[in-house]
Amino acid sequence: MHAELVKLDVDPRLTREQALVDARGTIPHWRANPDLIRKHYLYGEDGCLYGLYLWTSREAALKAHDEAWRAGAKARIGADPVVSHFDVMMILDNTRGAVEEFDAR
Repeated sequence: MHAELVKLDVDPRLTREQALVDARGTIPHWRANPDLIRKHYLYGEDGCLYGLYLWTSREAALKAHDEAWRAGAKARIGADPVVSHFDVMMILDNTRGAVEEFDAR
């Protein structure tokens, strides 16, 4: 499993409510991606927006966030998105009472 953190440095005047309205508009796009396991929409204390994605693989993350996506994000927010990648070793899920470990990819 692969995790990706995307930071969007948006206009600091954008409120949480405005960001939520914008984020809702992206739901159909991300729902249609079969390689996306989960996406967390985060509003940072720093006023930036973050997306925490769980993917089936790093390749799936790179395919979804390709140059066309980056250009579109930059056009929408006025800055390049900052993307970090992580190999998911283990997930503790207290809602299910489960721990899952993942092989290195």
